[in-house]
Amino acid sequence: MAREINTVGVVGFGTMGAGIVEVLARTGLTVKVVEVDAAGVERGLGHLEHSTQRAVKREKLTEAEKAAIHDRVTTSLDLTSLAGCDLVIEAVPESVELKARIFQELDGILEPEAIIASNTSSLSITEIGVHTKRPGKVVGLHFFNPTQVLKLVEVVRTVVTEPDVITDVVAFTEQLGKSPVVIGDRAGFIANALLFPYLNHAVKMLESKYATREDLDAAMRYGCGYPMGPLALLDLIGLDTAYEILDTMYHQSRNRLHAPAPLLKQMITAGLLGRKSGRGFYTYDGPDSPVVVKDAQTPSEVDSAVQTREIQRVGVIGTGTMATGIAEVFAKRGYDVVLRARSLEKAETAIGAVRKSLDRAVSKGKLAEGDRDAILARITPAVEFVELADCDLVVEAVAEEIGIKKEVFAALDEACKPGAVLATTTSSLPVIEIAAATSRPEDVVGLHFFNPAQVMKLVEIVETISTGADVVATARKICLDLGKHPVHCGDVAGFIVNALLFPYLNDAVKMLEAHYAEADDIDNAMKVGCGLPMGPFALLDVVGLDVSLAIQRTLYNEFREPGFAPAPLLEHLVTAGRLGRKTGKGFRDYS
Repeated sequence: MAREINTVGVVGFGTMGAGIVEVLARTGLTVKVVEVDAAGVERGLGHLEHSTQRAVKREKLTEAEKAAIHDRVTTSLDLTSLAGCDLVIEAVPESVELKARIFQELDGILEPEAIIASNTSSLSITEIGVHTKRPGKVVGLHFFNPTQVLKLVEVVRTVVTEPDVITDVVAFTEQLGKSPVVIGDRAGFIANALLFPYLNHAVKMLESKYATREDLDAAMRYGCGYPMGPLALLDLIGLDTAYEILDTMYHQSRNRLHAPAPLLKQMITAGLLGRKSGRGFYTYDGPDSPVVVKDAQTPSEVDSAVQTREIQRVGVIGTGTMATGIAEVFAKRGYDVVLRARSLEKAETAIGAVRKSLDRAVSKGKLAEGDRDAILARITPAVEFVELADCDLVVEAVAEEIGIKKEVFAALDEACKPGAVLATTTSSLPVIEIAAATSRPEDVVGLHFFNPAQVMKLVEIVETISTGADVVATARKICLDLGKHPVHCGDVAGFIVNALLFPYLNDAVKMLEAHYAEADDIDNAMKVGCGLPMGPFALLDVVGLDVSLAIQRTLYNEFREPGFAPAPLLEHLVTAGRLGRKTGKGFRDYS
């Protein structure tokens, strides 16, 4: 039987502390809060009032329930007021010295059986706990912000934490309606250890002017279905908090990917801390406001003055899922499409795949039969490259092998008319190397659609050092006409999405490989704690472990960054033929 925890103390009444207090009080617990000064108490009560009043307005709380929550909370400036608590949760700023001092004082105030927990997101629980005479009753209890919404709680045990204490704390977090994950004491735990290197990488991309803040954020929202882009998320977390977490992780791991990007330090020094200061990567209409306002970095809504090329007839090369999806997207929009395959039979089969997709739309009432027939009538099968001679734009979507793509582009160079835009859908290969197979590299651009092309809004427009400005402008205009969200980036391995996504997936494999946590717990941590649509292992199995390994190798070979080296476990699974859902076995087995 888990012990009863009825009275809980909270040290620190900032944004996180106030969120924890609200969750505890909503559950019916008696909550005692301690802050360093009266101003801190007032701020915390303000957070609590604002949050509960918003819940009343949304009819998620009644006025009586709100009053009851506030009645369960008492405040003090003195730690001795926590003497009778069964559990105390510390939620003060990320400083080992500060936390250790508080734990030491609490140790002398609380009953011997009381549990002391830290809400630290990255600091060593062991290092904090040794400052007490009860290290066996010290745990990490890492809630996620906003605490009232996010279900994940990381329960962090040290090598000396008593098993009964973990059992009690897990039962307690479940009583709060949370999803606890028990893990060992390592910097960043699960969620932050995977999340913050990804966020840091995005800052480095911005720092190098590889892509704009808007395009970096849009790429991850539209390309991966993330609820927020990395830079907007950093603004929400607080740049100072992010810096401290990364710095702590770096000092433990010495992994360069954890070393905070210099831009973070510069922004913090300038007082640009994110939403809480009213300005971070974006500018807000006031401190603590989520409303973004225009600033000097906001891109102009006026169309580029660069002349674009007229596109009416489009060629698509390939017969796979991506090629047929792209052909459907263009034909739906009214473009005449020539679908080129290696044989007429393959071309007809590909058009048959487009028909099946359109038939599904008809059966769901999303498309009229007459419109389906008109769309199909716009698609012409082709076998010879010369049949693409009058196309204004040709999109290549063949196998992800540089040799094959170069052969295709050499043939297009011979067959296509002058001024035709030649685009590749490669997701990671160098576009300039493909363009070099032609005598017109200025006409070549990357147009990386995401699968399924009919559904996914994102298209990465990849500009090489040779691509003409009018070709880039034409590519953008076409994407907008197709109803897509274009983002611009340079010709570097992985472009935006894969360059940010796959190192994160690789880190998750390394975490599993080190037996730090189980695949289910890691997936749960990222879905529940970070609001991601899929956990890393579920996603790897969908993408295909062989595809993932190839992309990770491409990133490693381009950047020569030791942290990008593919995880040995990923290599072994691919060698064993466990490629994910397509083979029925990957990180999980599928029936």
